[in-house]
Amino acid sequence: MTSPKVFFYVQHLLGIGHLARASRIAAALREGDFSVTMVTGGLPLEGFPAAGIDHVQLEPAVTAGDGFSKLKDAAGNPIDEAAETRRREQLLAVFRARQPDIVIIEAFPFGRRQVRFELLPLLAEIEHCETRPLVISSIRDILQENRKPGRDEETIALVRDHFDRVLVHGDPNFVRLEETFPLSAEIADKVSYTGLVAPPAPEPREAEFDVIVSAGGGAVGAKLIEAAMEAYPKLPSLGRWCVIAGPNLDQAEMDRLVAMASPEIEIVRFRKDFPGLLGQARLSISQAGYNTVCDILQARCRAVLIPFAAGGETEQTTRAEKLQELGLAISVDEATLSAQALVEAIPAALALDSAIEVPLRLDGARQTAIILRELLAERVGKIRR
Repeated sequence: MTSPKVFFYVQHLLGIGHLARASRIAAALREGDFSVTMVTGGLPLEGFPAAGIDHVQLEPAVTAGDGFSKLKDAAGNPIDEAAETRRREQLLAVFRARQPDIVIIEAFPFGRRQVRFELLPLLAEIEHCETRPLVISSIRDILQENRKPGRDEETIALVRDHFDRVLVHGDPNFVRLEETFPLSAEIADKVSYTGLVAPPAPEPREAEFDVIVSAGGGAVGAKLIEAAMEAYPKLPSLGRWCVIAGPNLDQAEMDRLVAMASPEIEIVRFRKDFPGLLGQARLSISQAGYNTVCDILQARCRAVLIPFAAGGETEQTTRAEKLQELGLAISVDEATLSAQALVEAIPAALALDSAIEVPLRLDGARQTAIILRELLAERVGKIRR
């Protein structure tokens, strides 16, 4: 029996969160005997997707820095109609060549409107297939709020017309889709929760660092890192620190931070073993992005969270506040972030009960594979009837 073929589209724009989560899901699908092609549209990043995944890289597009509404290419030039046409033709050609059983589109139609120029034609192409693949929307548990009027209605229409299932990668006991997407009741029959897409629990190992400071992809993390490094000499000794600046941090900022570091602080751009580092650390200081929080929860590491909130972003703030309510983290408002704010927050985080049970499902990648198998089986059953 041949493995079901999955065509997984991911467009990351600013950080690496969307790509990292999708890569974990793709790896779990491969372990579940799916054949996976991942098509990515952001800047290439070493290590993503995981080895063994068929990977197709479109011409890269990233945010132009105006609130995500416009795109630029890897050289900083605006994405024009010619570039849109090249990407669209490449995407459709790969889809036709792979002839998948399942198409997973990350974020869309709940986000990623910037790439409608290629995703709407892809959906139209799917509808005209002789054997139509299942179409899945893959979204995180908390969506951006304050969307423009009419956007939610457009999303509902696209889900009804083109999508067989919406996979929410979260635990409904933590946050439900309707909390950040008010019209979710209109598509309730298509929504399934997978649990959070966390890594496996880290293996026991000797502690390499006592405090891990991380800034996700790094594009918007310089202020967090600087505040943490300024707080360091004002705190009682907490041992060795590792600062993970992120692959997208500006090089001039990276050089400046390296010059600030004391001998007890090691600064790197990226660590593939980040979840393992958290497993032995006393404390994590980070933003409140989806993947970082999943790593923290799986490692049961005490945490100070500084949710990214610039430009009206609400997702990370919602997540951090909910984790603080559960006694799983201490949240610091990005607007008031300073060395002193961290000096006050860090002792509070260290006083958290590290033995507290995490009341959330963390096996979302494996559950995604199970749900997709069930959907394929349902389809086969309907055909036979």
